Amino acid sequence: MAETNILILNNNPEESAILKKLSSSQGSVYCALDLENAIILLESLNFHVLVADHSLAKHSSLRGLFKETTSIIITGNEERNIKKIARSWPLNYYVDFHISPLNNEDNHAFLRTLETASEHSHLKYEVKNLQQSIRHNEIQLKEACSEIKDIKNFISDRVVREFEKRIAVEAKYIWFKKEKLKIEEILKKLYLSNDVTSLLDIVFDIKEIAQAQGISFYILDENETLGKYLKPLVWDGAILSHPDFSKHFVLLDSQDFAAVVTQTGKEINLNDFSFDKRLSKRYLEQLKFPLRSILCVPIMHDKEVIGVLEVYNKIRKDKSRGIGFTSEDQRIMSKLSEHISIAITKLNLIQYDALTGILRPDPFFEELIQKLNLERKRHLEASSYAMVMGDVDWFKNFNDRNGHQAGNKLLRELASVLKFSIREEDFLCRYGGEEFLFFLTGINSLEEGCGLTERIRKNVEDHYFEHQEFQPNNNITMSFGVTLFTRERINSMKAISKNDLKKLANEADMALAEAKGKKTSASKSQDNKDRKKAKNKVCAYYIDQPDKPRKNNMIEQYMEKFTHERRKHQRFYTSTILIYKKKDFQKVTKTINLSIGGAKISTDSKLYADQDLDLILILGNKACQMKGDIVYSEMVKDDYSRYYSGLKFKNISLNDRKILEDYFSALSINEHSLQH
Repeated sequence: MAETNILILNNNPEESAILKKLSSSQGSVYCALDLENAIILLESLNFHVLVADHSLAKHSSLRGLFKETTSIIITGNEERNIKKIARSWPLNYYVDFHISPLNNEDNHAFLRTLETASEHSHLKYEVKNLQQSIRHNEIQLKEACSEIKDIKNFISDRVVREFEKRIAVEAKYIWFKKEKLKIEEILKKLYLSNDVTSLLDIVFDIKEIAQAQGISFYILDENETLGKYLKPLVWDGAILSHPDFSKHFVLLDSQDFAAVVTQTGKEINLNDFSFDKRLSKRYLEQLKFPLRSILCVPIMHDKEVIGVLEVYNKIRKDKSRGIGFTSEDQRIMSKLSEHISIAITKLNLIQYDALTGILRPDPFFEELIQKLNLERKRHLEASSYAMVMGDVDWFKNFNDRNGHQAGNKLLRELASVLKFSIREEDFLCRYGGEEFLFFLTGINSLEEGCGLTERIRKNVEDHYFEHQEFQPNNNITMSFGVTLFTRERINSMKAISKNDLKKLANEADMALAEAKGKKTSASKSQDNKDRKKAKNKVCAYYIDQPDKPRKNNMIEQYMEKFTHERRKHQRFYTSTILIYKKKDFQKVTKTINLSIGGAKISTDSKLYADQDLDLILILGNKACQMKGDIVYSEMVKDDYSRYYSGLKFKNISLNDRKILEDYFSALSINEHSLQH
């Protein structure tokens, strides 16, 4: 790598000297106390990294002085101001920050930030030079082709063929350059990845670069039962959901290529598996294609293996299958694994669920313990909290009908709805499969906890999810169980443990079972008729108090006390086509719910109250023509281009009413058959 030039722009001589001493290990360091001195230095030098104090780092002050290839590090002691200044820089600049004053503990973190910024700058310089080189080569190639076309009329075919061979060599050289550019693009994506989904998408780019038939990506995980093990986020080209992890996880003490790479930290590149004990059953039985070659590389962080990247079956243009991955493939994969390690560390995949991007259970409980201990030390304990367990209704029915990929997409979208539905001080994790666990803070009573949970339930019920019309009740819904957590329920808040919190989660789970219609020892028995009507509700777990013993069961359904819109007719959550006429133009939309008296629809513009519309409602193979009034039209939260509008039907004929009633009757029969 070329020499790195670093400019420190800081009007504090003492802090500037400290930064210069720290940065000297990364390259040549120059200091400027003000902008005037910096401009003098810029006349003779190109800088890879600018380390600027926040008071001098505004883009408006430095505009035009630094190129896109210069990485910017902003220092200061107020994080909010630093972030505000960082956001003022255009997106095509690499901008990071470090909180000062510096001390011995922060030195290592600052050097990591400086090293990353330096690498990013050199990468941009290389990409820029590579692009210029490719353009130059393409121009030369075009000129050569033009010359050959002219010469072909004067020279023999043999000479022409020789020229064509040389052009082929030149074209191959350009192809290698383009492949290098693809690798640079992958590295750029890695550094810009800000969530798990974008990181997993890059895995498939790596498969293309390696020209492999399949790819798998594991991270090192640990739990009380298995100890440390490899958890596959991607297996043979498929992003896995939670239930699929158990089918493909790898124990570290097993005879398995990925396990051996984790134990030794060394790469494996093979195309002959004769008598190799590391060829475990999962490669033989679970891959989509027979294994002919494998390249397996470790993902290292601080000299420790934190994951493994595997590719299978090298694909060649000549379709030959006997040769495996080359040493060049191995070198590229090894280099890419180093950058994946940085991305994993940045995204903190050990803490967050790979599919939904929210906390995993163990980190969730650890954060709760830290929060409770911090509040205890600062004497800020809330009066009480609520632990809430939520579960997607009829999720198996959704997966069986629409496939696991659609199920994964649903869980990702649902996680976004749930995150939006809770407050900033609340916590959320994916507890397993389609279950989510909430920790609501500052709750004064079980009634209040149930009320907040009811709002979460309603947000899920009102959100439109793809394929929801094929679900029972023609909607995606969730059921919830709630339990109250007070300081009096724990012997010592100072000694609170994961087991204490898991007991509370079990109580919430018992209440959830009641909401789902499952029989538990703490719930009252239900007959079959009641069970069919279960789900999509909130149930609470009540604790008996010595002075106020409960006469009934420990678990009861929460009955919402908020004021609702009065409904004269039963509503069916069904999505069907509705055409309405607005300003001489016909608009096509779909219903969200429907009743004899009206409908809730989604529109791309606001409809005004008391507006009279001509409607055509499509019900199966029949159409109803009617009039309708707009009751309300509200903008959808987080989507400023959509509106939810309520319609009230007018002057429905007896024939159209009969069609509606028959349609609702058919929906009820369909729901009944699905529940069985």
